[in-house]
Amino acid sequence: MDVFVQQLINGLTLGSIYGLIAIGYTMVFGIIGMVNFAHGDVFMVSTFIALILFLLLTAWLGISSVALAFLLVLVATMALTALWGFAVERIAYRPLRGSFRLAPLISAIGVSIFLSNFVQVAQGARNKPTPPMLEGGFTLFASDGYAVTLSYKQILIMAVTSVLLLGFWYLVQKTPFGRAQRACEQDRKMAALLGIDVDRTISLTFVLGAVLAAVAGLLYLLYYGVVSFSDGFVPGVKAFTAAVLGGIGSLPGAVIGGLIIGLIETFWSAYFSIEYKDVAAFSILAIVLIFMPSGLLGRAEVEKV
Repeated sequence: MDVFVQQLINGLTLGSIYGLIAIGYTMVFGIIGMVNFAHGDVFMVSTFIALILFLLLTAWLGISSVALAFLLVLVATMALTALWGFAVERIAYRPLRGSFRLAPLISAIGVSIFLSNFVQVAQGARNKPTPPMLEGGFTLFASDGYAVTLSYKQILIMAVTSVLLLGFWYLVQKTPFGRAQRACEQDRKMAALLGIDVDRTISLTFVLGAVLAAVAGLLYLLYYGVVSFSDGFVPGVKAFTAAVLGGIGSLPGAVIGGLIIGLIETFWSAYFSIEYKDVAAFSILAIVLIFMPSGLLGRAEVEKV
């Protein structure tokens, strides 16, 4: 029972990070119907931005307050990563928006490879550790020499994910910008005729997705304490899997899918062979999509004629 509770906490923490990345996938897909396969590497770039900024503030500028440094790093990382998201939209998607459907996908994969190799050349291929940012936590209970703990890191990650999910749900459902997004999702030509700036709406959606990736990148760095140039691929694929599992186009579905993937990984690693945890996660995805092709909370796509 102790191991079960501890793995439940670990799975919800990991799933929260996947969920944040998955929201970026589902927002972009919802508005233009394309998967931004560079999103995982934008997340990876944000982890390196956060690491560099944190080292600059603490080691070079001598800021001793971890909370202040964390807040400054968060704001600066979101701003710089947003520029990457904007650049991806302008370079990889906007020029090819009227082309055949595979063209933006191929372009996004090219951007993904470029970002991965750029970081590898600029920062090296070895793992980059970070100084501890947030330590400590609570011991919930202990028995037979095994203590179930809940760290401050885990509390922060789950709280930030919950707040951002509520915030972005409100943004999409209750604000003029959200109405513009939903109008572009249904029919971009008609939205333009009604006075909606389609290019601006799509660009801002990419920027917001990159901001979420930046928050997830900083939380990932906080939780694991080490980053690598290859960290964009696996978390990116799992976050995309989470978005599909939850129902791509649904913000709550993206987070629910992330939590499910995180829980499957941690429980499989604890009770079965850790080498097959990814196989288990993708197998569950396949089973769900066989019986629910739209995902858990997704809407069946209506063919326009």
